[in-house]
Amino acid sequence: MRITVLHGQMHRGSTYNITRLFLDRLSDENTEINEFFMPRDAPPFCIGCYNCFTKSESQCPHADTVQPVAKAIEEADLLILESPCYVLGMTGQLKTFLDHMGYRWMAHRPHPKMFGKVGLVISTAAGVGAKKVTKVLRSHLFHWGVPQIYRYGKNVGAASWETVKPEMKAEIEKEVNRIATRIMKEVGRAKPRVKTKALFEVMRMSQKANDWNPTDKEYWLKNGWLDGNKPW
Repeated sequence: MRITVLHGQMHRGSTYNITRLFLDRLSDENTEINEFFMPRDAPPFCIGCYNCFTKSESQCPHADTVQPVAKAIEEADLLILESPCYVLGMTGQLKTFLDHMGYRWMAHRPHPKMFGKVGLVISTAAGVGAKKVTKVLRSHLFHWGVPQIYRYGKNVGAASWETVKPEMKAEIEKEVNRIATRIMKEVGRAKPRVKTKALFEVMRMSQKANDWNPTDKEYWLKNGWLDGNKPW
């Protein structure tokens, strides 16, 4: 199994440590893990040039930074997006990278491999907001076409992993084990469900009427999706 992890921070706090718990439960000697840490592996801010939409993702001014991460995403069986909650949202570092992935949303040029992957989104907060972050991160994976997405948001009541209460850590481990077991059953078997299929159909009709972006429309034509073929 191949796992690609996008860490929304460089420090190793509660979100990072819970992610490691998941990786420990999900990995064996045959598992390949690719980890990217933001902002170290993040591109500069998106400048809104529209090149990725109207020309090619290779024409993005930051393609040299974005595309190695995008390739790891495409090759993974399991995608993990994680971010601590900063003022009721994901970190700006992670958002900076996700902004550059707009061209891979279903409204534009979703990668066919996305429709068979499993996703996991993780967030923690000292107080509140972790579940709000996982909801937004899940939305990104959904619009990429990922059909099965698990969420884990936890308000840990502490400013660092070291100060999380032992009983809270025990609870977290039980929850991680339960979700990891479910994930293992889905990897390699995930298939699009009704919402994904419905959105794909809406986007297919939109692309049929697309008269403003020939790059997107040509992509859909090349994949045969405007003729009724599906990526799953």
